[in-house]
Amino acid sequence: MNETNWHRKDLLGIAELSAAEIELILDTAESFREVAERPIKKVPTLRGKTVINLFFEASTRTRSSFEIAEKRLSADGLNFSSSSSALVKGESLVDTARNLQAMSPDLIVIRHGHPGVPHRLARLLEAGVINAGDGAHEHPTQALLDAFTIRQHKGQIGGLRVAIIGDIEHSRVVRSNIHLLQKLGASVVVAGPRTMMPVGIEGLGVDVAYSLDEALDGADVVMMLRIQLERQGRPLIPSIKEYFSLFGLTRDRLGLANEDAIVMHPGPMNRGVEIASDVADGPESVILAQVANGVAVRMAILYLLSGVRGAA
Repeated sequence: MNETNWHRKDLLGIAELSAAEIELILDTAESFREVAERPIKKVPTLRGKTVINLFFEASTRTRSSFEIAEKRLSADGLNFSSSSSALVKGESLVDTARNLQAMSPDLIVIRHGHPGVPHRLARLLEAGVINAGDGAHEHPTQALLDAFTIRQHKGQIGGLRVAIIGDIEHSRVVRSNIHLLQKLGASVVVAGPRTMMPVGIEGLGVDVAYSLDEALDGADVVMMLRIQLERQGRPLIPSIKEYFSLFGLTRDRLGLANEDAIVMHPGPMNRGVEIASDVADGPESVILAQVANGVAVRMAILYLLSGVRGAA
């Protein structure tokens, strides 16, 4: 598969992508990774293209990563704040999006607290739509940068055992990663308190563990998740201290995983809650590599969806 085989207008989720499309994104990201090492970190690839960033939820890594990716591709980026828009005056999201479409953007990056919002806008708008996270549904670009990082450090994804641990119920990262990792041949085990485990998640083809030790046994990749208190209607654990004692990743516990296991976290990271500082900062950690790789992956996505064809 090569660039000319990419025909999608939008990137809305991992579930709809084929393994070949995922590999194309990762391979394209590899070609953009070296831009960060240049004295002048900029290529003219998307000169003349306009990208609107619509973020209705707080974001540091994802929003900054998209903004940097757009600048490095020489695209014109517009950052849209819902708090200072006509939305606060009662305008609907659809009307806001249609008004933005009237300005002829090429791509719209959207994060929203309600599942399905990017999908609805994609049906209405001519511009390509990129899902930067919709509720607890999906976060496709995070899963893609996770896969890129795994492939970078392990050489492949097929045949690996990946343990995802934490607040499984409320994490959009989990859903996207489960789809992606299985499409590329990895096996996935999820672990967390029963109060944070979705009913029927086994139907996605994953193993379910209710103890950290069981999940870590034989893991090649350990992905820790934060507790998403903002999505929980009521407290689901007795205390942070008890949670860390049962599901916090310490150096001793990491010893249960394979000797060459890597540690990941999509951020934001809560030290002393889901992960100990000596693990987060240890030699097994690739957490900062995930952040760095996010720029290259998002450059690849912007490039492929823009319809531009040519070398960086």
